[in-house]
Formats: sequence, structure tokens, C-alpha cells
Amino acid sequence: MGKKAILLVRILLIAVMLTSAGIIVSKLLDYRKGAKDYGEAAEIAQGGQASAELPPEETDAYAAMLAELDLAALREVNDEVVGWIAIPDTEVYYPILQTSDNDYYLKHTWKKEKSSVGAVFMEYRDLPDFSGFHSMLYGHQMRDGSMFGGLHKYADEEYLREHPAIYIVTDAGVQKYDIFAAYEVGVQEVVYQRNIEEKGLQQELIDFVTARAVGDAGAALDADSHILTLSTCTGRGYATRWVVQAALSE
Repeated sequence: MGKKAILLVRILLIAVMLTSAGIIVSKLLDYRKGAKDYGEAAEIAQGGQASAELPPEETDAYAAMLAELDLAALREVNDEVVGWIAIPDTEVYYPILQTSDNDYYLKHTWKKEKSSVGAVFMEYRDLPDFSGFHSMLYGHQMRDGSMFGGLHKYADEEYLREHPAIYIVTDAGVQKYDIFAAYEVGVQEVVYQRNIEEKGLQQELIDFVTARAVGDAGAALDADSHILTLSTCTGRGYATRWVVQAALSE
């Protein structure tokens, strides 16, 4: 190999190394900025008056704490905040956004600042008060475990038993969902069908998720249930996603 060829190879290797280093630095900066932005969200939400009231018989201490979150204060920063999601003893503790598509918050934080961290956001066709038969939330699988990066831990049934509940806060109050399944699923399956009720697909979805439920946890599902699906990437392309599913607790 001639000197010019060797020099060209070296230049190309240096360029690749610099590009890779730049990507890594950019990701690290996004992670740091994301942590700061969502830390601020928690501070804002926890610093105001209660925006969601518990029913008088509520005795859940965690729900009582969440009832003090100030969604109105968050909306002063971004009026597309529709709620808050929390899974006790995990990284999941974030505002929920909803806009007119499912693309924007893939690349923007809750403060509408561009970032690969994105936000936890609701399927744009779903009812923002979670009153529909099936509600879907999306979030990135971040390598540092933030956002929905920890959802893959639910592949371990023991982890599911130790972290069995998802809490959703809206203007109407605090709702607790009992997790019943976690699995990889194709994006063409009924789980990703929208307008389930209009299409009369409730029983098809119930049968699909019940077959994948842990134990008999999905046995009580019926057409009057409220199912919540958390969706994130698998790291193996776009044909499938990892989901954690729960039903509104009675």
C-alpha cells in the first residue's frame, strides 16, 4: 500500500473516531439535559397546590402523595401536559404529553426542547383522561434506564411482583393500574390497533393480552375494563415493541 493510500486510511479512521466521539458526547449531553428537564418537572409539579383529589376512602399513601402534584403548574410551561405517570421504586416518574401526532415527543422533551431523550407521551388518538377501553403511552428505551428504559426488567416475573402498579394522575384524580403482562409484540398486532371500541375489537384484545398475562392476572378483563399499555423499543428494529400492560384497579 502506497504512502498516499495509508494516509487516506488514517484520515478516514480519524474521521470515523471523531464522528463516533461526537455522537457519544451528544448523547451524554442529551441524557444530562433530559435529567435536568425532568428533575425540574418534578420540582414544579410537587411545588404547587393539589391538582387531583383522592376519593375520601383512599388509603394508598403513594396515591395520596401523587394527589398533591400540580398539573396546572406544569401546563404553564407546556399546555400539552395531560397527566403524570409513576411506578413506585423505579425511574418512571414523568409528566405525560399528548399532541397531534406520535412523532414530535420522540425528539422533544416535555419543555419542547429538541433532545433524543424525548418524553413520555400518549397516543394522539387516545382520550387524554384515560377513560377509553385501551390507552397507550410511549417512551424511549434509554440506556441509562431513564424514561421507559427499565420496562424490560418486567421480563422477570419476580420484578413484576415487586413492582406491580402504575399510577396515573389526571385532573380527575389518581388512578392505580395493576400490571398483568410484559412481552414483545409485533406492531401489526391488535395491541397497536387504535379505535378499538369503534372497531368492536375489545374481545380480540382481551383474548390476546390474557394469553400473555402472568398467571391468571388477566382473567378479570372484560369490555368494561380500562387497559393501559406502556410501549418502548426492543433494540431489534421497528417490527416489534416491548410492552407492559396493566388494568385499572377496582
